[in-house]
Amino acid sequence: MAQDFPVLGFIGLGVMGGPMCRNVVTKHPAAVHAFDMNAAALAEAGRAGAKIAGSVTELAAVADIVLLSLPGGKQVHEVCFGEGGIAGAARPGTIIIDLSTTSVADAQAASARAEEAGLRFADAPVARTREAAQAGTLSIMVGAEEALFARIEPLLRYMGSDVTRCGEAGCGQVVKLINNTLLFEHVAALAEMMVVAERAGVAPETLISAVSKGSGDSFALRNHGLKAMAARHFPERAFPAHYVLKDMGYCIELAENYGVAPKLPQLVLQYYREAVAQGIGDKYFPAIIELIEKGSTHDEA
Repeated sequence: MAQDFPVLGFIGLGVMGGPMCRNVVTKHPAAVHAFDMNAAALAEAGRAGAKIAGSVTELAAVADIVLLSLPGGKQVHEVCFGEGGIAGAARPGTIIIDLSTTSVADAQAASARAEEAGLRFADAPVARTREAAQAGTLSIMVGAEEALFARIEPLLRYMGSDVTRCGEAGCGQVVKLINNTLLFEHVAALAEMMVVAERAGVAPETLISAVSKGSGDSFALRNHGLKAMAARHFPERAFPAHYVLKDMGYCIELAENYGVAPKLPQLVLQYYREAVAQGIGDKYFPAIIELIEKGSTHDEA
């Protein structure tokens, strides 16, 4: 019966959060309350069946578990522990699941502060595309102790087809940041090689089809390469270069904290910095291929 299931709250209804919330609303047998500062996004969640909350405080007062999908660690801290935040209104034992991408230090600090406030916290950043968010087939990487993971895993499977416990608090962010950095590196390498192939007379679709059958195959090739770079389709409401800078910065900081000099990420980061400098930082991040076509290189950044 519905009363046997926790009441959920969902805060943050952006490009990824919106479709994730709709999956939760559709699949969860009990009430799901939603909040966002964007009235249009909030109304869309309401049409999907969510109960509209007037504030973070109002949502936190009724939810047993609160899911967050926010731009970064600063916003997570404010929503959780700032004035009018979750901690001031939630009942003891309320679980916060952070689906955002933050630094590892931010996740660990949030977990510790939640515990001090009588709450529980799991970092559960998501990977894959906007289409995967819509389809409920995200990959979700979780940092949480085992008992907490066992409790929240069924909820995460509303949004993800692959849910992995990566370790204790912060470990979900470790894996997510490494995942993203590898992707950003691969997209940069792919952008260079696609321009080379095109100038040498090979159509991008032909290149991608052939390489996808060989040892150069990858998720980036078959998704970012085929769907965005070959078609030169870089919508502005997708994952922009500004977000790449944030995530790669977190990963570089993480590597340096553990005594690794991240030379490749530092090199690739220059492409995304240049994208912002050249005025294409709001486009979907594989748009860095446009820099290469124009003759811009990271050596000039």
